[in-house]
Parts: sequence; C-alpha cells; structure tokens
Amino acid sequence: MTAPIISLKDIDVTFTPKGKTIHAVQDVSIDVQKGDIYGIVGYSGAGKSTLVRTVNLLQEPTSGSVTINGETFFSKTNDGAATKIKGKELKEKRRKIGMIFQHFNLLNERTVEENVLFALENNKEKEKIKKEKVAELLELVDLSDRAKQYPSQLSGGQKQRVAIARALANDPEILISDEATSALDPKTTRQILDLLKKLNKQYGLTVLLITHEMEAVKAIADKVAVMQNGRVLEKGSTLDIFTKPQAELTKEFIATATNQDQAIQAITDSETVKNLPAGQTFAELKYTGNSTNEPLITSLYEQFGVVANILYGNIEVLQGTEVGSLLVILSSEKDNLDDALAFLASQNVTVNILKGAQA
Repeated sequence: MTAPIISLKDIDVTFTPKGKTIHAVQDVSIDVQKGDIYGIVGYSGAGKSTLVRTVNLLQEPTSGSVTINGETFFSKTNDGAATKIKGKELKEKRRKIGMIFQHFNLLNERTVEENVLFALENNKEKEKIKKEKVAELLELVDLSDRAKQYPSQLSGGQKQRVAIARALANDPEILISDEATSALDPKTTRQILDLLKKLNKQYGLTVLLITHEMEAVKAIADKVAVMQNGRVLEKGSTLDIFTKPQAELTKEFIATATNQDQAIQAITDSETVKNLPAGQTFAELKYTGNSTNEPLITSLYEQFGVVANILYGNIEVLQGTEVGSLLVILSSEKDNLDDALAFLASQNVTVNILKGAQA
C-alpha cells in the first residue's frame, strides 16, 4: 500500500482555560489514503473539528505528529521536543488543503465571482487567467449564471457551492468539509454530497468529511472513524463499520442513519409483537454480499419447516456491496428453530433475537 496522503499519529490537543485542563483530542491516529473520502463522525464536542484542524495546523497539537504527502508538518513528543513548518512555507502548504464550513464564510459585499477570485489574490497569474479559472470553477459547481450575484441573493446550497469553488481555486489535493451540510435541508445536502463525490472521482480529490450525520458518511465515504470525548472509538471501511459495528455509539449512529431504530420501535409496539404467541420469535436478520442472493426465507421453510413472516425489509448498497435487513416473526411446529438459526449463521446472516425464544 502506498503511503497515506494524511497521517495523524498519537495526536493530543489539550486546552487549559482558567487553569482547567480540557482534553479535546486524546491519542488519535488516522491514516487517509490519496483519493479517499474519509468520514469522521461524532456528536458535538467529540473533538472531530479540533482534530481535523491539526491537518493544516490551524490547531497545533499538544503532542503527536502530522504528516502530509510524506512531509512532516508537525512533530512534538511529550517531553516538548518539537519540529514544525511555519511562516511562508506553512502558508504555501495550506493552499493545497481546501476547507469548507457549515456557515459558508462568504464575503457579503462581494459577488459570487469575486468571492472565488478572493482565494487567488496572492496568485501571481494575470487577472485574465484568474478570471478564466473562476469561470471554470463556477461552471464546475453549476453556478455560471450566478457569477454577478451577491451571497444574499443565493440559497444555502448555492452559497455552499460558492464556498466549494473558492476552496478549489488553488488546486488543492485535500478538501476538508467541516459540517458543511449541517445547515442544509435533506435535498440540498444530497446535492452537495453528490458534488463532493463527483470532485473525488473526477479529480482524485481526497476529502475529509467531518459530520455528526451518519447518513452523510453512508452516502459517500469510503472509510470512517467514530469519535467520542476526544477519542476514536473505532475506524475502518464504511462497509465494515455499518455491518459489524463494535461500539455502542456506532450502533446508535447506524440505527439512526438506516431508520432501523424507528422501524424496530414501531413494530415492537404493534399488537402483533406485543401479543406474540408462545413458539414464535421476533428477530432481526442482517445480511451482506452474496447472502442477499440466496432464497433464505424459502430455505427456512423447505429445510426446517420454519415460517418467516416479514414485517419490515430494507436493502441498500455500500461500497458496491448489498447490505440488507429484515424484521421477521419466525414460527415452527417443530422444535428446530436452533437448527434454522444455525443455518442462517452459516449463510453469513446475523440474527438478533428481539422477543421470544432466546431473547
């Protein structure tokens, strides 16, 4: 495997306001490969924004190391020995790391065109070439017809597109999206995420997606890290995290993102499940990949005489792999439910008994 484009090692960030010590980030290590869309998810106060600001040293770590494209931006050991880039060199390096934010940060007194051009103020190219580049960027984000308008004349989604165009002005290799969709409605959020995915695929742009919305991670991220109280609880491919979550917080995020928690609650409260007869089992079946192509429900009946009454079903595709879930009531006249459950396990189906036998 090639060296990561972003490597954060043993990052600690500590603040001491009024003598009180706050550990905003604690011992976090993350590697991001070139071309990844890497999601960092957590609730407010988890430390994710503080962590990502160490990438371009907008936030200097208390200890740890930051390496970008194989070059050490910052390194500091617990004994205080430190090395870091600074001054003009740091300023130049930051140009290759674009950032977009929740509140857009546009200049209200400047037009859309001028907002994007602002990012090129220190560029030594001729004005004509700069303006040509701005026009190309506005076309890329589908805002060519808004070039002469002001931010007050734009919708939230359009403002974020301007911010994206501005962040791309210096041809960055990395784009940091810090809660960039949090202030947008669901439809606009999807459009912005689709744009980030397009930029990733079309230009090989590496994206760090900072969010408290697991839906955003599910939609476009290749890999994900889950943070809480300044620490990374778990990390891995989006497929692995969604299908094999370990931490309770991760499970909570996933249940919300898939609406599974709402479905389980609604069906659990139904009369069908409340009055579940003896001999019947209310269960959740989860499956990935090839197991979705197997006639599992038919096999349960033909091989074991177990009838599966499907109450809810959902299937989606994560990283090209089908991931599905079913809420079912399993019933059988024979005492062979254990054999049926063992069969499901052999087919890589995870069974979670919610009520009834073995619950």
